[in-house]
Amino acid sequence: MDKSSINVGLLGWGTVGTGVSKILLSQSGLISQNAGVELRLKKIAKRTLPALRDGVDFPDDCLTTDPSEVVDNPEIDIVVELIGGVTDSRDFIGRAIQNGKHVVTANKALLAEHGGELFRLADENRVSLNFEASTAGGIPIIKTLRESFAANRIQSLYGIINGTCNYILSQMHEGGVDFKVVLKEAQAKGYAEADPTLDIEGHDAAQKLLLLTALAYGMNAPSEHIHVEGITKITQQDIQYARELGYVIKLLAIGKLNSAKSVEIRVHPTLLPMQSLLANVGGAFNAVCVIGDAVGPTLFYGQGAGEMPTASAVVADIIDAGKSIVGDRDSRVSRAWRTDAKPEVSLCLIDDIETRYYIRSVVQDKPGVLAQISSILGEHRISIASVIQKERYETDETASLVIVTHMASEKNMQFAMKEIDALDVVKGASQLIRIEEEVAF
Repeated sequence: MDKSSINVGLLGWGTVGTGVSKILLSQSGLISQNAGVELRLKKIAKRTLPALRDGVDFPDDCLTTDPSEVVDNPEIDIVVELIGGVTDSRDFIGRAIQNGKHVVTANKALLAEHGGELFRLADENRVSLNFEASTAGGIPIIKTLRESFAANRIQSLYGIINGTCNYILSQMHEGGVDFKVVLKEAQAKGYAEADPTLDIEGHDAAQKLLLLTALAYGMNAPSEHIHVEGITKITQQDIQYARELGYVIKLLAIGKLNSAKSVEIRVHPTLLPMQSLLANVGGAFNAVCVIGDAVGPTLFYGQGAGEMPTASAVVADIIDAGKSIVGDRDSRVSRAWRTDAKPEVSLCLIDDIETRYYIRSVVQDKPGVLAQISSILGEHRISIASVIQKERYETDETASLVIVTHMASEKNMQFAMKEIDALDVVKGASQLIRIEEEVAF
């Protein structure tokens, strides 16, 4: 298409939207050079008009409170959705696509729930739907999986992709403080939302993982079949015992090809070897390790959130959409959402995985307890690699018993844990954390 300029409209002008407008206006020359065409910020739709523009200089008629002036405006070529949520954003994106507009979004929740529908709609209307900023902020992991690793069979990917959880676990590890204390600190510093449930229960990471595994394995997995655990049950005891055993606890998003036909997709706290690079990703930073059969192990590290890192990813997608418009790039969607695509792999449910396990039980401090627990594990074909038993608590004559297993099946482990927790000598529910030894970094 022969166009001298391409018009961009923003839906939402919060933190990320402000960053996008700053980049589009301040880097217009560089962006035009990279896109091969001028990209003009034409319209911004915001629920309420701001009193101040935070240093962003554009004409008064650029701002509106009516999203239709972006979505249905025939002069706008690219719509950038940054309002979040699912219902309204789904409607706006669908309308924009049907109006023949290319779309850029950072909305992982929307894509995890309705990605198949929206990508097929984009395919039918021959426009692009780009979503680099939906996962890992400024880290270009979406583009890498879509383009750079297109010739690879992805053997596995491991991601620390929620900055809130990583900050909390890092502070627990470094400062020796409990989860609730660090969570309040994270909220005070802006690393955690007032309602942090989506982050600390693992759902944010799961939404991002679904996008990554769709790209890596061509499989649009149902979110309800993905195993998700958060970090709310991790205690300072677990942090200390993990350190003693040579591990660090991280909330890990895992996609793993465990055979030619089955892929594990799971999010949960994980013990990583202390010497691995992923174990040393601290604070609110993100990192993704991708292992391809041709490229081998690779590691991507950077800021997973924030105004300018996320805005950088959004603008990169705007440039790609601009290239699609002028004919320099294919606008067809990724194979996971193609109407003519059939996945080559199936989903491996959590019961069918095999890994090593960390078990921490509070037990009565008396002879024969370890023998009872060992017997149950043995009956379920689970062998013990190491045991730590700490001195008893004088107040109730109990002690912490920590066991690390060899490789075992999840199904057998869950059966064994039910029997162990039913023992009279075990007080309360035991802690169970999976271990990943073979992370490449």
